[in-house]
Amino acid sequence: MISVIITSFKEPEIIGRAIKAVLQNKTKRKYEVIVAAPDEPTAQVIKKYVKKDKRVSYFRDKGKGKVGALNELFVKVKSEILILTDGDVWMDENAIEELAKALEDKQVGCVTGRPVAANDKNTMLGYWSHLLVDAGAHKIREKLNKQNKFIECSGYLFAFRNKIRKIPVDVAEDSIIPYLLWKQGYKIKYVPEAKVYVKYPNNLKDFIKQKVRTTKSHERLKLYAPDFPTVKSFTNELTKGPLEAIKYPKKIKEVIWTLCLFPVRLYIWYKAEKQRKSGKTYQDNWERIESTK
Repeated sequence: MISVIITSFKEPEIIGRAIKAVLQNKTKRKYEVIVAAPDEPTAQVIKKYVKKDKRVSYFRDKGKGKVGALNELFVKVKSEILILTDGDVWMDENAIEELAKALEDKQVGCVTGRPVAANDKNTMLGYWSHLLVDAGAHKIREKLNKQNKFIECSGYLFAFRNKIRKIPVDVAEDSIIPYLLWKQGYKIKYVPEAKVYVKYPNNLKDFIKQKVRTTKSHERLKLYAPDFPTVKSFTNELTKGPLEAIKYPKKIKEVIWTLCLFPVRLYIWYKAEKQRKSGKTYQDNWERIESTK
């Protein structure tokens, strides 16, 4: 049995898209869909799908954040495999099958899918989203996968064996869960065939806000995982990122947009570090990025 867990917060307009995408998956495997949301407007939409399809159930979490909702569910769900995804993204029709197939290898404990930018590539912010997931995240995971090394997962879509009961609320779930399974002796694998479509921010304010939050979610990892294999760091981005980024553009305007991204990324690291020094640490709470909805 597979449990697909969708976490959501104040997304009544788009939660249906996420649920439908899961239900339309092409697989013969038995799976259920648990949709967690603390707010009533989103709950009302979810309940309509509960009535339509017996595979769907609703869970009202306490509204303390994504990890808080997951911790509530980890002690309740009994399925062998858990697949985590979000209410503001939609998975490919083959995602469940591809993830489950990879976990047929008993040595594999956690597998991550491939985020695909749904933004218009003909705008600068849209182009940035494609560059960062294609030349950045995809290339890094592809390389680590071939080397059979530890891989940080994507919170937009990843699956793992149901051997986790609780995780810290002040770190990213897509980093700590694969780490905990890796420490249990399991391999972490990348399954690019399992795609998930993501709408990234379409304005600079939201772009910076989202990236700073993502950067800060790694600050406290070393407290729980002293030997965590660091992939996302300022040093790595500074030394390895520019080369892959420069190879990505196909048009003159894309070259210009790529060059414009560099100072913005530097500012994001600066802002995250400034917040850290001021004592503002990452916390698991629901923080909407409006332009991703």
